[in-house]
Amino acid sequence: MKDHFQITKNYVLELNFTITYESREEEVLVVQKEAFGIKNLIIGVAAPILIMEQFIFNINSQNEKVFRNLLQKNRDIIHGAFCLDESGKRVIFRDTLQIENLDLNELKGSLNSLSLLMSEYSDKIIEFSKY
Repeated sequence: MKDHFQITKNYVLELNFTITYESREEEVLVVQKEAFGIKNLIIGVAAPILIMEQFIFNINSQNEKVFRNLLQKNRDIIHGAFCLDESGKRVIFRDTLQIENLDLNELKGSLNSLSLLMSEYSDKIIEFSKY
């Protein structure tokens, strides 16, 4: 049986991310690579999937313009999407991958997608966080 947690951890390290928290029992890693705009990205190994979530900003008001813009931006995101957490007050980036055949390139693609999103969309994110 494959050790999906260790495989994922090895990929993260090979991609030069820093692991700031790790729990084998919970099968969770928290990683960052601030030069890529990624900080406190939660990676959960929950067979049969790998879940990645990055907090983006808090929603302070129910603004249709913000929601519409985020949904439109989802169309441009290569991997993953913006979504709201259970409270409806936190915008997060979320991506899921199949764990059984996960390879380095697939994980790298998802992480690069988040990095690109953070670099090209940061001005809008800052603007939206002020609403």
